[in-house]
Amino acid sequence: MFHPARFFLSSSLKKPLIAGLVAGALWAPLAHADDYAEVNRLVRAGQTAEALGKVDQYLANKPRDPQMRFLKGVILAESGKPSEAVAVFTKLTEDYPELPEPYNNLAVLHAGQSQFDKARVALEMAIRTNPSYATAHENLGDVYAKLASQSYSKALQLDSTNTGVPTKLALIRNLFSPDARSTGKPLSVSTSTTTPAAPAAAVTKSSATPAPVAPPAAAAPAVAAAPTKVAPPAATADAATADIEEAVRNWAKAWAAKDMASYLDAYSKQFNPTGAKSRKDWEKERHSRITTKASIAVVVSDFDVEVTGNQATVTFKQHYRSGSLDSRSRKTLTLLQEKGRWLITRESAG
Repeated sequence: MFHPARFFLSSSLKKPLIAGLVAGALWAPLAHADDYAEVNRLVRAGQTAEALGKVDQYLANKPRDPQMRFLKGVILAESGKPSEAVAVFTKLTEDYPELPEPYNNLAVLHAGQSQFDKARVALEMAIRTNPSYATAHENLGDVYAKLASQSYSKALQLDSTNTGVPTKLALIRNLFSPDARSTGKPLSVSTSTTTPAAPAAAVTKSSATPAPVAPPAAAAPAVAAAPTKVAPPAATADAATADIEEAVRNWAKAWAAKDMASYLDAYSKQFNPTGAKSRKDWEKERHSRITTKASIAVVVSDFDVEVTGNQATVTFKQHYRSGSLDSRSRKTLTLLQEKGRWLITRESAG
């Protein structure tokens, strides 16, 4: 049913468990871009031994570099050395607990070894670190499904007269049957600096791809079409765009200054963290993560703003630095205009 030696970048539920060993230059400082690019080139060429040698040579001088250590874990996994890869990603989660991708990759490796409880714990940590991490949420759903399958099988062994269990078990097995899956993309190391893909609702107008239209289900309730909204005049749109960009800059400025009152004030009362945590717990966690840092620098640039009435989506480049961590990524914020202010209602990386 599962293929431990094979990993997938796709996050489709119809692809084999689980949905993707993340690979890519997620935290690559520009100063070392050539080193990362050379490792990526060797991996794409199938020269994993040479790539691993290059990585070890680099880490001899910079042993704490998170990106090169991350690439080493990916290479080890692709080379059929899951135990060594697990050790690399485990140490990364200890040294950089604020990064969700090592937790996700650790879960992929645990799942490949049928250690689904360990995979569940790792994915829950990834989501706790980044509640908007869609890949981790989907992977966690796959893990729960596998754990449910194991429990149903055990229940059937203990009570073969229970007529309800076989139906439930068949549904889950059908979910992971070969006919229900499409072929996934084999593991590759990306040179992209993007983090895992954001949820569909956060896709910007420049990158949106029309979704395939599914045939209507026989018993599915009708969904009302969204009301048509008239685009605002150009002058109004330009003013709104400027206000939104200023709101994002002020949010980043408060973050860097560890001004928690202003930082949290940038979020709407309608903002609800994804995952299991409450708004109160999320605020407490953000306060702990931000105020305990010795120093923080947050630079935002290259805004792409889409305004629809009193709602807006803004995508931008974010350069975050704190201690030895130097991260460059894309960030998407959904904002709502409330009493003349643009406030964040949704936040995702990717």
